[in-house]
Amino acid sequence: MAKEQSFDVVSSVDLQEIDNAVQQAKKEVSQRYDLKDSGSSIELDKQGKTITVLAPADFVAGQVIDIVQSKLVKRGVDLAAVQFAASEAAAGGNVRRVGKIIEGIDRDTAGTINKDIKAQKFKVKVTIEGDKLRVSSPSRDALQEVIAFLKGQDYGQPLQYVNYR
Repeated sequence: MAKEQSFDVVSSVDLQEIDNAVQQAKKEVSQRYDLKDSGSSIELDKQGKTITVLAPADFVAGQVIDIVQSKLVKRGVDLAAVQFAASEAAAGGNVRRVGKIIEGIDRDTAGTINKDIKAQKFKVKVTIEGDKLRVSSPSRDALQEVIAFLKGQDYGQPLQYVNYR
């Protein structure tokens, strides 16, 4: 019998790169002529995995988020890893937008990925292990087909394929 080949489907981000991007964005906001005295601020909560943007108006918050996203792209962080919620009112007539950093695959998304792989009738076995999926098969070609299929899908978060063996 052939030896089982496998790989893991994970969703992870480098929090240090996100921290660096936020620091660069703070510096740019403090130096840009149109945003310098606007009272805008950006905060990163590493434990809560959130980025909070506070601005005097919705338009200014959008500009600050654009700066943060451009810094994330330059640092190689997928924009799907940070999802910003709608604007909410904050103290002093300001606007707050909170961006949630997505890390790990939740149960619902893992189930959706599993169903999609089964619907394609690949000759693989999928197991959900916490916040990752393990895909195994005796055929490396089948595993490569699964990776190609998953790269073409959108699950609302970035996926990485690791431990290919």
